[in-house]
Amino acid sequence: MPPTDIPLFVARWLDTVPEARLDDVAPDPATAAIFAADIINGFLREGALSSERIDGITSPVLELVRRAWEYGIRDFVFLQDTHPADSPEFEAYPAHAVAGTRESEMIPELAELPFADRFTIIEKNSLHPAIDTTFDAWLDAHPNLRTAIVIGDCTDLCVTALAMHLRLRANARGVQGFQVIVPMDCIDTFDITEDPDLPPGTAHPAEFFHAVWLYHLASNNIRVVQTLS
Repeated sequence: MPPTDIPLFVARWLDTVPEARLDDVAPDPATAAIFAADIINGFLREGALSSERIDGITSPVLELVRRAWEYGIRDFVFLQDTHPADSPEFEAYPAHAVAGTRESEMIPELAELPFADRFTIIEKNSLHPAIDTTFDAWLDAHPNLRTAIVIGDCTDLCVTALAMHLRLRANARGVQGFQVIVPMDCIDTFDITEDPDLPPGTAHPAEFFHAVWLYHLASNNIRVVQTLS
């Protein structure tokens, strides 16, 4: 099987993923929140890791955030890469989202929303949302949270780390009735086509990683949906 092919069993599963309604997944907006991974200029607009493919989530993300606000959700948490110039992560990835640069800033379409002053921004220096950040403190301060809607990028990297942290933390603490929702139209990953001139391990076929990691999330009791209307 060529490495860019989506496994048949994953493709079959993708065909079964339903759409969902916001009021169905979050019947009480007071106990729901939107959690976003890295919707910043450095992954959507400019810099070594920016991707036109990922920028394609901008419109559905804006629509969902606006719809969530209108529905009554008031908790929006944006986890954002903000690296020092000498971050060890740059041994794995090109330098990106350095603190104090435009790359580390939220995309302007979100930052300019009329309710953006209600957003919580949490800076992180790794793929993980909670290592040496204030994220767990935020979660501790919101013990009534029952619906966590995860959006952003990249599907197989920071989105997975964020969704799995929320899921596994709730599992470990025995939180009943807790659900993590991932709307597929509001997440994506980057694409690097296989090229014999590139070093082994460089290729990153987006369709493969996006599909397989969604399957992985679903297998861990994370609810994957096509979209939230």
